[in-house]
Amino acid sequence: MNYELIQVRTEAGKVGLITLNRPKQLNALNDQLMTELGAALQAFDADEAIGCMVITGSEKAFAAGADIGAMAGYSFADVYKGDYITRNWETIRSIRKPVIAAVSGFALGGGCELAMMCDFIIAADNARFGQPEIKLGVIPGAGGTQRLPPRGQAKAVDWADRP
Repeated sequence: MNYELIQVRTEAGKVGLITLNRPKQLNALNDQLMTELGAALQAFDADEAIGCMVITGSEKAFAAGADIGAMAGYSFADVYKGDYITRNWETIRSIRKPVIAAVSGFALGGGCELAMMCDFIIAADNARFGQPEIKLGVIPGAGGTQRLPPRGQAKAVDWADRP
């Protein structure tokens, strides 16, 4: 498959590396990017030589959230009937091999939720996670309300154990 919004390669013949590639939009997640990401993950999952996959972005942004501009014209009925979030966002949950989020820069909103969908998160010193949509009275639509508490609890315990 030809990809426009992601870059795909293998490392050492065993690791599938997927780089989100919408630099002007800080890797904002739109329908096409999520469909391409799902297809790349499924291809690596089916390849017996691949042992795990890594999803990454740029140094400035892993993914700055869902592409709000792309969703601006959608009504509730459009989103509901088109199964907008789960249609291609949940593909990552069907992947049987380990998926690692290598996060640098912003991982906000949908970008934070994408990272939390992965089995592991490796964060650079400059990584910034957040769910800013709550300030607009909108809930994290791709599972952030379910995925954040267990990860947050682990981080809280980690900080509590420090001298």
